[in-house]
Formats: sequence, C-alpha cells, structure tokens
Amino acid sequence: MSKPSTSLPEGAPHSLQQAHQVFLAGCGLPMAWADQTQWRVLETGFGDGLNFLATWAAWQADPQRPRMLHFTAVAPCPASATELRNAALAYPQLHPLAEQLATRFYGLLPGVHRLVFEDSLVQLTLWIGDAQAMLRQQTMVADSIYLSSADSDTWDAHHLKALARHCRRGTRLAGMLNASAMRDQLVQCGFALHQVVNEDAEHQDLQASFNPAWEPRVRAQVGPEPVTQPGTALIIGAGLAGSAAAHSLALRGWQVTVLAQGDSPADGASGLPAGLFCPHVSPDDSVLSRLSRNGVRQTLQRLHDLCREGQDWAPSGVLEHCTDGGTGLPASWAGGPGDDWSHAASPEQLARAGLAPDTVACWHQQAGWVRPAQLVQAQLNHPLIRFQPLATVAQLQRMANRWQALDTQGQPLAEADMVVLACGPATAGLLPADLHWPLQAIRGQISWGRHCADNAAALPPFPVNGNGNLVTQIPLPQGPSWVMGSTFERDVTALPISAADQAAAHAVNHGKLSTLLPASAATMVPWFDPQDARCQPTWGRVRVASHDRLPIAGPVLDAAGQACPGLWALTALGARGLTLSVLCAELLAARLHGEPLPLDAKLAQHLGTERLQRHMPS
Repeated sequence: MSKPSTSLPEGAPHSLQQAHQVFLAGCGLPMAWADQTQWRVLETGFGDGLNFLATWAAWQADPQRPRMLHFTAVAPCPASATELRNAALAYPQLHPLAEQLATRFYGLLPGVHRLVFEDSLVQLTLWIGDAQAMLRQQTMVADSIYLSSADSDTWDAHHLKALARHCRRGTRLAGMLNASAMRDQLVQCGFALHQVVNEDAEHQDLQASFNPAWEPRVRAQVGPEPVTQPGTALIIGAGLAGSAAAHSLALRGWQVTVLAQGDSPADGASGLPAGLFCPHVSPDDSVLSRLSRNGVRQTLQRLHDLCREGQDWAPSGVLEHCTDGGTGLPASWAGGPGDDWSHAASPEQLARAGLAPDTVACWHQQAGWVRPAQLVQAQLNHPLIRFQPLATVAQLQRMANRWQALDTQGQPLAEADMVVLACGPATAGLLPADLHWPLQAIRGQISWGRHCADNAAALPPFPVNGNGNLVTQIPLPQGPSWVMGSTFERDVTALPISAADQAAAHAVNHGKLSTLLPASAATMVPWFDPQDARCQPTWGRVRVASHDRLPIAGPVLDAAGQACPGLWALTALGARGLTLSVLCAELLAARLHGEPLPLDAKLAQHLGTERLQRHMPS
C-alpha cells in the first residue's frame, strides 16, 4: 500500500512546511509508524501547536497509521486557545483539528495534562513547566523526538542529557539548531547524526538517532514489563471502575470480557441515581486537589465523547459552600489558568442558591452531574467488549499463562491473558492468599425525591456541595428529580437496609443539607421524614476505600513485591468514582503498554499498588 506524502502543495506557508519537512520527514514519518500498535512522539516545545496538528493530520490521512498516537510536548508557557486558533488560520486543512484542540485547551496549571481526540486514539500529553525539570521528573519512552525549542540561549548539555533519558535505541530525532556546539553535545549524549542541512547557516536542520556506543542505563522497572500487543482480558466488576478499565483496554485493541455478579451493569454502588464530578481545592494544591483536576479532565472528555449531554450528564458547574470559612483556592490562581477550574462564587450564584451575599463559596467551572449507570453503559458499548451477567467469581486460578475465573462450584466462567480486579468490596476475596490490602467497606445512602410545585422554589438550579452533595434537575425515568447525600457508614455492609437505618440516613442527609443550604433544608423537611408520604426510601450500596482514601490502580504485587503475572487492580474508588475512575483506567492502560502517563509521575505513585506494600501486615 502506498504511503501518503509528507510534502505540501506549492506555496504552503513556511511554518507548516517546517512541520512536515523538518520534523515529520526528519523522523521518517509516516513510514516509520506503519502498522504499529502505538507511536510516541516527544516535542521539546509545544509553541502554537502546529507540529502537533500536522502530526495529527498525517495520522488521520495514513491508512497504515498506528492504532494510537501519543504526542507529548513540553510547554513552559502554554499558548492560549485563541493563539492556537490564530496560528492555524492560514491552513484550512487544520481548522477542524485546531478547533478541537482549542476547545480542550484550558486550565493548564503547572504539571501534566492529558487531552484526548479521535475517541481517545490521539492523546496529547502536555508537560507544563521548566523543560529540564519536566524532562527529568516525568517518564516516557519516545519513538520520535521533535527538537523544536533547543537553542543555545536556553538549552545546554544538561537539557540534552535529560532528553536522552526518554529515548530507546533507535529513537529518531529531528530539529532545528542555532549553534553547532549543540551538535557535539548531542553526539556526546548518544545521538548519531544522519544529516545536517544548511550546515553553515545560523539555523541548521538536523536528523539523528539515539544509538550510543555504551549500553544505556535502564530505569528501574516498577511492575511488569510493558506488553507489546493486546490480548484478552477479564474485568471482574461492571461498575464505574470496571467499565472504565474495559473501555481503556478495548481502545488499545484488547478483547475484553466483563464479568458482573448481577444481571445488568452498574448494579452496585455505581447504580447511584446521580452524582457529581468536581475538582477538590486546597490552599497548598494538595495531592488530592491535583489528582481530582486530572480526573475531572479525563471524565469530562469521556462524557463528551460517549454520553448524551442533558440526559446522561451536564457540565452544569458546581457551587461549593465553604462551610469552614475558607474557599480553599490557592492565592496564585487569581487571574490565571486556575480560574478556568475554580474561582470565588458570584453574588448572582449565591442568590440563586438562597445563600446570603457574604457567604464564603467558590464556583467550580469544570464540574457537573452524571447519571453513573449511563456512563457505565456507554463505556461498555464497544465492539471489543462482551458483558457477561450473573457471573459471580469466587476464585481465580493461573493455568498455562492464562487466568481462569471460577464460580462458587469451582467451574470456569471465563479465561483470558490478564485480569483486572474492579469489584469494589469483593476485591479482597480475590487477591492471592498471602495478600491483605488495607481496605475498608463503607455503606452510603442517599435521599432523593421528585421536583414538584411544593419544592421547586427551594432548590437551586445547579448542584451544590461542601457538606454532602445536592444534585437537582436530574432527568430520571420517574421525572425530574433531586438527590442529596451521602452517608458514610464505615465498616457497615448490611443490605438490604433496615427501615431504622434508612430513617437515620434521612436525618443525616437532612442535617447536611441544613448546613449546606439552610433555606432549602427548612422547606424540604417532609421529603426527609419517613412518616411523610413524600419521603422516598433511601438508595444505598457498599463502597470500598483504601487506607489513604485514594484509589488503587496498578499491577497486583505479591507479598515479596513481585508482580503477579497478568493480574491488575482498579478499586477503592470510595466516593470519588465519577471523578477518578477514567483517570485510573487510563493510568492502568498506560503502565500496561509503556505509554506516557496521563498525570505527573509522582502523582501516579499515590495511586499505584506499590504503596500498599508498606501497609500490609508482616
């Protein structure tokens, strides 16, 4: 099959010619990526995004393109969405791509951000910060490198050594240099020069490959070696965690079977009538705050791609009533990209929530409500995913490099190359016998009801959180409804829930509403009173949390810290499944395949299974 040309029509503007002739052609693209499962590009300076857009367009046009394109770029000072659009004005063929990029180009605080396109088959990872620091702190292996910002004024040997850490033997590099001394430094770092164009000019076009005379130092491998080809996978659990993991693996070509204990997806805690995805904020921008922003971005992108806005979810924004008296917003956010995420609530927003003008509150712009079961179903709706109901897994066994899931009678339910434990409270029972993860069961109950003339004026038009969550105007089958909760009943697993426990839960949820929205709570008393006909039974299920209240996503390690071949886990999402499940699934898939991570490398360690080794009994 013939390959698409990297040349442009005569008269094409020079900067796009550079993208094709200097960077793509200089790295042997698109020929080099033909029929690969993935291709990983690292660019040293994102600039106005034209190199990314040109590479994306080349991927679109190539019938032999890799299944997934990973483009990672360092951006010390990211451009604005407007600047991205303006840079593409001269190139009509790039307008649709530039618009998609600009739409998702928001809130780029220092750190790592993952933007996805083409149903997540094109993944752009932005490292926002100092180039040398980012190259040293983050982890990825590149197949192609675009040296687009290396000049003698800002780059030195330390930058190039940091760049070499992201190369495998054979990684192609192409770029523009403005100092011949940098060529010598590249050679010293292990690059073999293939071609230098305009050698005597101030700016030189260079092509090279990483082929050091020494054996490159290999970073210590955390967990199993990355797989090179997709295979078959069993996902145990069909809730938010299981469906997210199934979808992320199917995107990468895995044949996935999802085993569910019930007769339909989301029959456990993920069957919540409605919930929120929302960033957490803290003055010091804590681990949870940064994780939640990464998670919200991933959740938003998947909702946009898979679900029906207005029916399954809505980007409504969320008002947080800061009942402790502080907004939690970092002082440095004002007037910067942090405002794209969260900022002080306006007087109008306070008034619409029935709160006094001096109430301390913030508005989360990138937040909204979801009907979780609809997201679960949408993620499972993929041609490579098979849903298997009424499949209670009692035991796992490893046979001939494959895993079998056995039922309560010891009969096989299914088998595959790998297994992902995504079954919440049931996770502990399927771990190897010598593993005892510090997991805690937590039962949660919500109160809910329908909107009617008697309560319409008492409820705000948008969700409110801060002491529990109130979600309003949810299009449930019973009609437009509201949801308030949830309780946190630690180490309680009893189901079905007794009438006494339901009454206690209604009291707890109304108490939270009284703190959150006092005026609303006063009107809503009948809907929380079990003696009133307007009060509905609570909805309750059991969730599971880890010792540090953060999810677990990664390979299952035995008591000695060695990976159990083909056994992975995505569990302990607690009350943050809507915010963190997609991020955790993408982290699991990235580690499985040796892809760029979707978040900062140190943040990823807070989600990994490796941290559990320190908390297992000796």
